[in-house]
Amino acid sequence: MSWFEDFKLSFIKCFIREDRYKLLLEGLGVTIKISLLAVVIGMAIGLLIALCKLSKHKPLNLIGKVYTDIIRGTPSVTQLFIIYFVIFAQVFWPKWIIAAIAFGINSGAYQSEIIRGGILSVDKGQTEAGRSLGLSESQTMINIIIPQAIKNILPAFGNEFITLVKETSIVGYIGLMDLQKAADFIKSATYKPAMPLFGVAIIYFVLIKILTILLGLFEKRLRKADQR
Repeated sequence: MSWFEDFKLSFIKCFIREDRYKLLLEGLGVTIKISLLAVVIGMAIGLLIALCKLSKHKPLNLIGKVYTDIIRGTPSVTQLFIIYFVIFAQVFWPKWIIAAIAFGINSGAYQSEIIRGGILSVDKGQTEAGRSLGLSESQTMINIIIPQAIKNILPAFGNEFITLVKETSIVGYIGLMDLQKAADFIKSATYKPAMPLFGVAIIYFVLIKILTILLGLFEKRLRKADQR
């Protein structure tokens, strides 16, 4: 049997027979859903924690520092277990939503540092200009500082989102059918580990490549808007 024929038979057995490709489609959908919801939750938490760390009030500043220290100092899989098996043990929400909350909390710690760095990168004169126009501190932050900071932090946000997509591959530990778990099912059913694993690797690569291209296009549009 030639290499091509062996490859063809393995492909059919792993993906076509018994409609096993549907497992990958289901897993892809779960991965995308978790990643999108998690990044939104992470943005909200990240902005809140960044403002806490930039605050002149010591209690808020301490809360921000403790949060980032704890989240960044513990593995994401451990956080997932604590949130799913302990905090949300008696909450009967869909598993993917609980997983998205866990990843959002994790991502929020990293996004807070990205946002804080972006805010600090805006010239202090912008704050002084806003205050001189009669805007309050919060109005200056919302209307002047944060819009400028977003343009500075977009590349880092893109990298965080890409990292988040790949980190969701651990949700199989709580019984969710994501891409990696789908590959495990196919591998167990066919006793062919290489084909499903390489297949999932290719899907992840294509997904990340598409995200990278879209983020690049969005960044170019922002740059063009600045040049007008």
